[in-house]
Amino acid sequence: MNHFRLLATGPILMFALICPAQQTPGAPADPGKQHEQSAADGHLRALSERLDLSADQQVKIKPILEQMLAAREKIRQDGSLSNEARQEKQKNLHEKADKQLRQFLNEEQKRKLDQLEQEPHPGLHSN
Repeated sequence: MNHFRLLATGPILMFALICPAQQTPGAPADPGKQHEQSAADGHLRALSERLDLSADQQVKIKPILEQMLAAREKIRQDGSLSNEARQEKQKNLHEKADKQLRQFLNEEQKRKLDQLEQEPHPGLHSN
């Protein structure tokens, strides 16, 4: 069950990577940094809506998302990794982010996140 949660967390945490990338207007000064920020903002928005996060929770969770997305991008760009090694590193990264953000959630929000992690996320596995 715990392995399933970890595997389900990855797509949830990647959910925001798809939406905000399409919503970013203009040409940023640093496209990589802008993408990480917009992806983190989009992911935070999605989590806020689904989990009813307070403003204080959002402030605490956003750096976790930014850090996770930056590390995820480095893993994605590391050509020396096999697909299996890349997946393992991403799994560990998602597990760490999930654990960190859960410390700021109340019990009801944790239950909602558990349910969210169980839902299918079509279109996120096309990489």
